[in-house]
Amino acid sequence: MKNIALLIPQGDTSLSNIEATFKMFTKVNEALERAGKPPLFKVYLVGLTREPNTTHAFTIHPDMGLDNALRADLVIIPAVHGDVKKVLEMNKDFIPWIIKQYKYGAGLVSLCIGAFILASTGLLDGRSCTTHWLAVNEFRSMFPKVKLVPYKIITDEDGIYSSGGAYSSLNLILYLVEKFAGREMAILTAKIFEIEIDRGSQSPFMMFNGQKEHEDQEIIKAQDYIETNYQEKITVDQLAIMLCMGRRNFERRFRKSTSNSVIEYIQRVKIEAAKRSLETSRENVNEVMYKVGYTDTKAFRTTFKKITGLSPIQYRTKYNKENVSQFEN
Repeated sequence: MKNIALLIPQGDTSLSNIEATFKMFTKVNEALERAGKPPLFKVYLVGLTREPNTTHAFTIHPDMGLDNALRADLVIIPAVHGDVKKVLEMNKDFIPWIIKQYKYGAGLVSLCIGAFILASTGLLDGRSCTTHWLAVNEFRSMFPKVKLVPYKIITDEDGIYSSGGAYSSLNLILYLVEKFAGREMAILTAKIFEIEIDRGSQSPFMMFNGQKEHEDQEIIKAQDYIETNYQEKITVDQLAIMLCMGRRNFERRFRKSTSNSVIEYIQRVKIEAAKRSLETSRENVNEVMYKVGYTDTKAFRTTFKKITGLSPIQYRTKYNKENVSQFEN
């Protein structure tokens, strides 16, 4: 029997993370019992104390507080919404408890922006982690020692797991079901909850918003120029000359400010514009390609798939409103 400590943080906790995690492990137990096998998981709701936590119109009653002597096999941290610094301050007493559980052999799991609480332990330093793509810039600025891989749905390193944004947390729970209960049980669970198994990337869902929460005004000028003139051929040398900088200095400052190289930034702006056209217009792929400043079909398709995880045609089929309407009808 594996003891799962599902944390109930203070603040606006993600009820969907908590309820879905509890339900999925419970359904696995039910399936095992139907097969004449003993249940595998025992889920405990663990709060700072046993005091109820009210989130919006819902109240969660923890099974136990941190003063309980529970030795967990897995500690699962759900997302908590709101001002990150306030959230971390409210839940700082979880940190030594989480560290102790990991020291005793527990696996640690963060769901969505629960990664901020996990990263606060210091245990993620030098390790890989993912989180919701909307929180990437803030996470990087707060935890620069963590190897953030925001395009991944799941990370698994040294007994520490993380998931991408929102409902992609279900893929991580499914991954853990497979790890501890086997592939057959994971497939059954995926069918019960209608989850796409083995999904490895949140790239198709990501919307690129250039990192501008920095104070380098010259780099902001370069970003604004790229975003306004993405239809044109823009070079690094052109931007450096425009800002009266040497190329190496410009590239260094740009990466430091935006966490992207200049070329990556240009590509992401162009591909984001292409995504919008593919979602809303009747233009074919070549027309979209020329509209965003590409002339090489192979280069456009390769870059598009690298950033989104899908080919332009696959993306259009999946997200264009006319295609969706035709499918529904």
